[in-house]
Amino acid sequence: MDSGHVDITGYGFSDHHCQPASKLLLPILFDYLEIERRSGKAAPTVFDLGCGNGAAANVVASRGFPVMGVDPSAIGVEHAHRAFPHLHLEQGSAYDDLRKKYGTFDVVYSFEVVEHVYDPYAYAKCLFDLVNPGGLVLVSTPYHGYLKNLVLAATGKLDDHFTALWPHGHIKFWSINTLSKLLTEAGFGVERTHRVGRIPALAKSMLMVARRPA
Repeated sequence: MDSGHVDITGYGFSDHHCQPASKLLLPILFDYLEIERRSGKAAPTVFDLGCGNGAAANVVASRGFPVMGVDPSAIGVEHAHRAFPHLHLEQGSAYDDLRKKYGTFDVVYSFEVVEHVYDPYAYAKCLFDLVNPGGLVLVSTPYHGYLKNLVLAATGKLDDHFTALWPHGHIKFWSINTLSKLLTEAGFGVERTHRVGRIPALAKSMLMVARRPA
């Protein structure tokens, strides 16, 4: 799908190190990957939608899972190529026909991406197209809930949180209900939502796990 005249290639990365959110989310991803591996004959194939600088994909590969990925950030992919030349990571986005180019996968994960996406329905369709029937998708985004939003407002943190002055920053603010609705309408069955970082009511991020029907 054509992203139109919006330039989504400029998100900056300063290095090839793992992002803070990924450090919280990767252990949960590995729990699911191990479950999928035990239920099959081989390691599940994995796709990273929004691979950034490649750090998370490199950790996934180091655990023995075949992984590929794309990111719209030219800077991020440049860091990935320099640091992890053994990985198949390229520039691209959910607005492209990724299934035609890369095929389908047993597990697709997308960490801290959907809040940056201009067209969430195109993003969700891309996830659905990329994952095999019966396969899993894991989508994370900053957590929003009633109590956390009240705390942000009461402590004067909303301006920082809404990232209004951040080029390519957050433009969508998801709750469990709205993200679940997006994935359900795309055809997934939502299985579980994890909240990570801090206590659950004030969590930094949420990770929604959904499965494409077999």
